Amino acid sequence: MQKPASPPFRHTPYDGSSQPFTVGLKPVTEETWLEPDPNLTRYLVEKEHLFSNALETVFRAEPATDAAQREVLNLVADNLERFHTGSHRLSGGGVEVLESGQRVGLEETPALLTASRLVQEDLILMRPGPDGYRLAAASLCFPSSWSLAEKFGQSMTGIHDNVPGFNGGRMGQMVARIFDNMKTGQLVGRFNWSVYPDGDLHHPRPKQIRPEISGSALARLFLRVERQTLRRLPGNGDILFTIKIHHDPLVALAASEDRAELARNLRRQLLDLDADQLAYKGLVSTRDALAEALDGLFAAAQ
Repeated sequence: MQKPASPPFRHTPYDGSSQPFTVGLKPVTEETWLEPDPNLTRYLVEKEHLFSNALETVFRAEPATDAAQREVLNLVADNLERFHTGSHRLSGGGVEVLESGQRVGLEETPALLTASRLVQEDLILMRPGPDGYRLAAASLCFPSSWSLAEKFGQSMTGIHDNVPGFNGGRMGQMVARIFDNMKTGQLVGRFNWSVYPDGDLHHPRPKQIRPEISGSALARLFLRVERQTLRRLPGNGDILFTIKIHHDPLVALAASEDRAELARNLRRQLLDLDADQLAYKGLVSTRDALAEALDGLFAAAQ
């Protein structure tokens, strides 16, 4: 099991800055839209492995999405050229990932797959239709307990059928309005967090956290944070949805300067989850023990 090479806790939505099971969209700048970090090569190596060995598991696209895919690739390449010259270099019709020396030609197809080979983010295209926006194309290498094969072609309602409070609730209604009203040039983001039993990137199946959590819990578990962004493509109007995974070993909390505040706020958010939310996050049998372990960490930091 590999631990992140970059400093942990780049994003801490469980610190009170975001609330679970809310939309929580905030503006994102073009400069911070993509997040290449010291883990870039490791993520891209994992993507290449999945593309070579499980392509249908991680990539799907409707035939009529070619133009939209090309738009995504152009947006990604332009952003890397403008803001991320420390990690990428554009030249001769391709993009070089500087750390690994990998070069990706910009004319390679499918274009969405090509774009995904350049960045740590997963890339998803949502297209409007009679039943609302549907998942029309995706390069999804690092899902957080969901299957692209199961969700491909489904509307937002189908995609979120097991998310507490989404369908028929305020959250689902807000997301539908946001998608309908999003303007070209608008760029927004949000966060999700979960607790996982390992630091694996590719998690297409429901997570299983063993209930026997004791004082060693922090050494065995990972905080998995999804940074999601949304933007409307200027050409055809599809919504581009990006997901960047950050996963930090919980044990690293003990070395964080903000360990007391992070432990206290994470504990509070855990205890505030209702039964359906706990079930969705896979924490029904482990929440109380994990909260107790965090309480001990908070007390030790005082």
